[in-house]
Amino acid sequence: MNTDLVIKVGGAAGQGLQTIGVVLAKTFKMSGFNVFATQFYLSRVRGGHNTFQVRVSDEPIRAMTEKVDILIALDEASIEEHIEEMSDGIVIVDKDVIKIDDMNDSFFHVPMLKIAKDVCGNKIYSNSVASGTALGLMCFEFDYLAKVLTETFKKKGDEIVDNNIKAARAGYDYARDNSPSGCKFAVSEPSDKDGRMLIAGNDAVGLGALAAGVQFLAAYPMTPSTGVLTYVAANADNFNVVVEQAEDEIAALNMVLGASFAGARAMTTTSGGGFCLMSEALGLSGITETPAVIFLSQRPGPATGLPTMTEQGDLQFVLTAAQGEFPRCVLAPGTPDDCFYMTAEAFNIADKFQIPVFVMSDQYLADSLFTCKRFDPSKVKIERYLLSDEELAGKGEYKRYELTSTGISPRAIPGQSGVVVVADSDEHNEYGHIDQTIENRILMNEKRMNKLDLLGEDMEAPRLYGPKDAEITLVGWGSTYGPLMEVVNILISEGHSVNHVHFTHVFPLPLEDTRKVLGNSGTIVCVENNATGQFARLLECETGLHISEKVLRSDGKPYSPESIIRSMKEKGVI
Repeated sequence: MNTDLVIKVGGAAGQGLQTIGVVLAKTFKMSGFNVFATQFYLSRVRGGHNTFQVRVSDEPIRAMTEKVDILIALDEASIEEHIEEMSDGIVIVDKDVIKIDDMNDSFFHVPMLKIAKDVCGNKIYSNSVASGTALGLMCFEFDYLAKVLTETFKKKGDEIVDNNIKAARAGYDYARDNSPSGCKFAVSEPSDKDGRMLIAGNDAVGLGALAAGVQFLAAYPMTPSTGVLTYVAANADNFNVVVEQAEDEIAALNMVLGASFAGARAMTTTSGGGFCLMSEALGLSGITETPAVIFLSQRPGPATGLPTMTEQGDLQFVLTAAQGEFPRCVLAPGTPDDCFYMTAEAFNIADKFQIPVFVMSDQYLADSLFTCKRFDPSKVKIERYLLSDEELAGKGEYKRYELTSTGISPRAIPGQSGVVVVADSDEHNEYGHIDQTIENRILMNEKRMNKLDLLGEDMEAPRLYGPKDAEITLVGWGSTYGPLMEVVNILISEGHSVNHVHFTHVFPLPLEDTRKVLGNSGTIVCVENNATGQFARLLECETGLHISEKVLRSDGKPYSPESIIRSMKEKGVI
């Protein structure tokens, strides 16, 4: 029996819907199911209408579908806004709290507050009642939920754990005894429990940084990047990392450059508005050739924009930020695995080429929960590209910005025996001293820009999913990977000739590999979360290829497979 169900929890900020969603996601994951979970929340401490969705399947999943099977409605807005998403589902609602004029067969009244008070003496446990009710409608094994609740609340004491389990059990039993549709969504437990983990994109980035040997992180908290800052900070003592919450983003990147100049692996985390403040320091990284890793999690702008929603609108900004021209690298992970391994890769690239490297994510990837195999730290190689004392001893007079064919100069650390490391934000000569002659400017500028040729050779080829000779090619970058994969599966099952080419190494583009995989494509459709097709513009400019059509979205919401297919039909692509 194939399982593919979506549970949506709707309510106001402060009602605990995230707790319900995360507990359900962990429960399904523990039992062996594939899980994908997303949340929609407003920039408010209390109030407003928020949702948390959990999709559970016995097949791999990487996106959220639009249909809802079980809606846990904690406020009236949940019913008003989401009832149309249900074709044959059930709404779990406490009609003692929420007034419903038309109670039809899709509504299942559960007196969640009353059950919580009767069983535990406190309505605060009503969320656990809701969790238990949802699993009761699925005839799901209750012991998994009990284990998750124990793990979730164990730090609060045995009484809290016991009350949550009792409340959940009461909700579970109420659904089994009173639901007119019985076990409407009965599922069969997967036999293969392969020890996968449930992880958010931000946590995977934090893990990747720790695996790569990050030694210093400075940042100013900014949604949706803050999760990386807090993750690394929570593990800093175990990994000997210094974490500094800077007074602002200007200070944050300058601190990172100071730490990196002194030899530490250093990074910062931010979003678009914070990166605006970093642009001057970015130029300092460029001209002093100081490595830096910048994690930039995008959200809709301009200005404060939609601070808790998602977009891919900062690509052109990142490519051109700071005055003048200097090399930089842009990586855009599409999965938690990418987040882990590419963050580690970013440190190696930064050290090798002595440049700033961006890891670009967005709210959708940052906050979503995925089931995936455990990462393998043994695959992460730490490559520092620093001169040893022995190498320095045989070099003679040290030139920090020595002219080389690759543009990469030998890098020593201030304080190493027998050398003086000089750097300056003005244009400088090979030794690091100010030199404003035209001849020197030409040499230094060419030296720095020459790195791009070698860096381009190191960039990973785009990934091809689906048949190689398809008539329609969907192109994406970053977090659109999951929805586009599912679109290809759906369209192929309907008889269409379609594939997906996905970019994670965005700049510099791997030109030869890109032309090879896209050169013979018929109709190329670029799908991205912005209003102007920023990646499509980059792709056309760099490769000379023609993008046939663009599917764009900039309303703050991520793509679903259904929304992409609708747009393709509207544009006459299929």
